[in-house]
Amino acid sequence: MNKPFSLACKNNQQPILTELLRILRHCKTVLEIGSGTGQHAVWFAPNLPWLRWQPSDLSDKQVGLLQWLDDVPSKNLQRPIVLDVMAEWPSRKYDAVYSANTTHILPWEGVEALMTGAFEILNPKGILCLYGPFKSGHKALEPSNLNFDLSLKSTSVHRGLREIEALDGLAKKIDLLMLDDLKMPSHNRLLIWQKTS
Repeated sequence: MNKPFSLACKNNQQPILTELLRILRHCKTVLEIGSGTGQHAVWFAPNLPWLRWQPSDLSDKQVGLLQWLDDVPSKNLQRPIVLDVMAEWPSRKYDAVYSANTTHILPWEGVEALMTGAFEILNPKGILCLYGPFKSGHKALEPSNLNFDLSLKSTSVHRGLREIEALDGLAKKIDLLMLDDLKMPSHNRLLIWQKTS
């Protein structure tokens, strides 16, 4: 069976890794939410060898995810767990939570559940990293992201690019402090928060 493949994952994995090498240098455990194909997990884990990388996704994503993990294993790459952000979360704590290209797919209630759940399972001073295309109330969307936003909304009224200001507003309510808003290739961003309580 052919493994699932995302060209976006292949294209963005090195630029993201460059930032994670700095951001996660003091972390030991990471939970990845919405691991998808598993391409990020199998790339990041061996390149961040001091970390224990825990992939996760919905139950219907596990087969493809396992194909990647079985084909490209790493000592510090854990077996994936089933995680629906709007259901039960793991009981263990992590130093960081990472998620790529999920907030525009989830309904807003799911985004709230992702950020609140991440806060609950983060250790003190834990890091939350969200990667993907976002919009800002301070400037117009690039044409490619505008078209992508319209495409998402045409598939579901609950989907669409999220405003950075709205995400940070939610973060502030749950004691997550924004550390950085990093410009990434292809009009993406890497948003970084830290647990303050």
